[in-house]
Amino acid sequence: MKIAIGSDHGGYGLKEIIYRHLKDKGVDITDYGTHNEDSVDYPDYAERVAEAVAAEKYDFGILICGTGIGMSIAANKVKGIRCALVSDCFSARATRLHNDSNILALGGRVLGPGLALEIVDVWLGNEFEAGRHQRRVDKITDIENRHR
Repeated sequence: MKIAIGSDHGGYGLKEIIYRHLKDKGVDITDYGTHNEDSVDYPDYAERVAEAVAAEKYDFGILICGTGIGMSIAANKVKGIRCALVSDCFSARATRLHNDSNILALGGRVLGPGLALEIVDVWLGNEFEAGRHQRRVDKITDIENRHR
């Protein structure tokens, strides 16, 4: 499994924790920045990670900003991305099973590190169920294609 991760200054601390956690588990992970807490613009990092995932250079992406909201909005502008903003384990599981999300967005100022790591592990530990959910994901793709 290959993962791209990125954050702005508001998500930097949590990104570092998640990066180390996944690296320690042997995950192939690439850090797209930012690399400190200096103020930056979250859309720049969301776009870099989303484009890499959409190009299939990575299986999944993880984006962290202060709330996760800006990152998820920006990432979802990239064709082929289904970025889910998640703040609980139930939603982390559901978005993989039902929505085939390929990027996880988290809020560095909203989640504590323990819960954030649980969410990441749950999200990465589940696979898309397809079946009736495939029809719905296909409809999302149709909407995307009609409006791009």
